[in-house]
Amino acid sequence: MITMSPTSSVLSPAPAKAPPATVLALIAHARGVPSVAREAFAAECAALHGDEAVVIVHTCHRVELYVALEAFGDRELPKLPSRGLRLEDAAAARHLIRVTCGLESAVLGEDQVLHQVRQTYAARRDAQPLDPVLGRLFQVALNAGRRAHGWFEGSKRSLGDAALDEIERRAGTLTNQPILIVGAGSMGRLTAQAAVRRGARVIVTSRTAERAVRLAHDVGGRALDCAVDGTIPPVVGAVVALSGPWQAHAQDARLLVDSGVPVIDLSSPPAVSAALQAQLGESFVSIDDIAWGPQVELPGGLRSRLEKLVTGSGREYCRWLLARDSLPAIQAMSEAAEGRRASELEWLLRRLPDLSEQDRAVIDQMSQRLVAGILHAPRSRLRLDDSGDLGRAARELFGL
Repeated sequence: MITMSPTSSVLSPAPAKAPPATVLALIAHARGVPSVAREAFAAECAALHGDEAVVIVHTCHRVELYVALEAFGDRELPKLPSRGLRLEDAAAARHLIRVTCGLESAVLGEDQVLHQVRQTYAARRDAQPLDPVLGRLFQVALNAGRRAHGWFEGSKRSLGDAALDEIERRAGTLTNQPILIVGAGSMGRLTAQAAVRRGARVIVTSRTAERAVRLAHDVGGRALDCAVDGTIPPVVGAVVALSGPWQAHAQDARLLVDSGVPVIDLSSPPAVSAALQAQLGESFVSIDDIAWGPQVELPGGLRSRLEKLVTGSGREYCRWLLARDSLPAIQAMSEAAEGRRASELEWLLRRLPDLSEQDRAVIDQMSQRLVAGILHAPRSRLRLDDSGDLGRAARELFGL
């Protein structure tokens, strides 16, 4: 008598194990992971810098670790912060492609992240060898990003626009109103240019006086010496975009606090000190707050076009992955067929020793064409095998 547990069955085969993942993405984004936790995760990821199996994408809103799992092996990965995302294979590829296409940004369609991903990939590729699984993924994503951003018309919005939107929401129109920009780097410049487009009067200060003067000159604004206390005039809002702490002087900080104007910090980690944040209270807006701000919807059918591009590019990458997995089967099948062809040809030529060299060459060419013709369809099908089933079948049928 056979007894079975309630969970067993003699009729249903054991479920097949899922194939191991090829690509892993660990995602810490401002919408789920606060800035301090993101930067701590970034510090852990930095220990893997230069590893051929790893690429790290680090921007103001995200820290993303992409891993080629086979090359990475059994080593320990950095611990993903709470509310971070773990994505594998198609989901990981789709996410990176959405990032480069501007669909995962706080400002839909902005292209700063595309530039940052491109610079990250170029620097990583030039520094040390990169696993082909990641190299191909970033190439596909960057190609999609270039196509996507060619579809956007007019001036591109940036995080600087989102900061100015918040100031306008609180203070009203910016036309002919003074705006303080703290920082003269790329984000400070984008913000200053966006402010000018809205008719604001731009005031620039930075740790490097020359850069502040240059940016102010370029946008028709005014530069302040950040080394002198009490130089900030009345403004309707301030945008801070620095790569380090903002050493705001006492009188300047007091002016901002007492006036109650919004202070938008676009830095990660925050450039505005915790003490000044507390004094500003609800007037302070962090980079993480911007991540949750309202989106400006994409015009017409652009979102649909972008989503189709993401899907198509993701499918292209996954097909490449599967074809790459099928290559050993294709190669083994070809080598087995060539071995058998050479053996049969040798047997035939021994039986016909009086053949001329020309006849031997014709028979050899015919045998090569015969084998190539027979293998053409199987090779083509294996290269397009989305499931991997044909590769496994070929190994079993040919004893590979």
